[in-house]
Amino acid sequence: MTASTHPTDHPEPRLLVQLCTYNEAENLAHLIPQIFAAAPQADLVVIDDHSPDGTSDYVRSLMPEDKRIHLITRMNERGLGSATIAGFRYAIDEDYDLLLTMDADHSHPPRYIPDLLKAAKRADVAIGSRYVPGGGVVGWNLKRKMMSWCINIYSRLLLGLPNKDNSGNFRCYRVDKLAELDFEKIRSGGYSFMEEILYRCHRIGCQCAETPIVFEDRTIGESKINMGEAWKALWVIFRLFLDRVAGKEVRKTTDS
Repeated sequence: MTASTHPTDHPEPRLLVQLCTYNEAENLAHLIPQIFAAAPQADLVVIDDHSPDGTSDYVRSLMPEDKRIHLITRMNERGLGSATIAGFRYAIDEDYDLLLTMDADHSHPPRYIPDLLKAAKRADVAIGSRYVPGGGVVGWNLKRKMMSWCINIYSRLLLGLPNKDNSGNFRCYRVDKLAELDFEKIRSGGYSFMEEILYRCHRIGCQCAETPIVFEDRTIGESKINMGEAWKALWVIFRLFLDRVAGKEVRKTTDS
């Protein structure tokens, strides 16, 4: 009996891991090998906001030896929201199947990547969740815990989100679902982007699945989160609530 020449019924999806960076060169030196150890099949794109610490230069130095690594350096833009959208567009343009987003500061341990990919098999958006059984946070003070708890309750109530963790960035998206969204309508440029993109995915019917992670606060570099960002997040989420009440469309129109 000869071996079958038919292609496999379920070829492995093309996976892209995305890191948005500003002054994370020292962290990347340790993080990138860990990502590839957890997901050797993945490609990696770093979206760097022209970091003065040489983050882009460091990534560029790796690229000749590892064709899985890609770099987008943004010269005149800043902010997590717009940087994440740049990664979304790259994943769509390059025809990836899955996009896994994570922080570049070691707060999202790469050992959880296989769990996220497993969850992504049954959902459009897989969420690495701190707030389901088995999840948690290490290294936060009470103020930081209360900020996170409050923003998650607030977003669930105002935006109708069913998930326990709506503010984290450790997620895996189906790229074809991201391609349905109109990125030009996104309001947030900062940390409320995490709630906003889940709201928009929820509005187009995406199914979410949460898998537990333990978030480990950064030990190198400085956090970009502050009270100003927290207040901006509350305001953006309230404006999204008004959009929800008004039934504003989130999908691309045919002429977009």
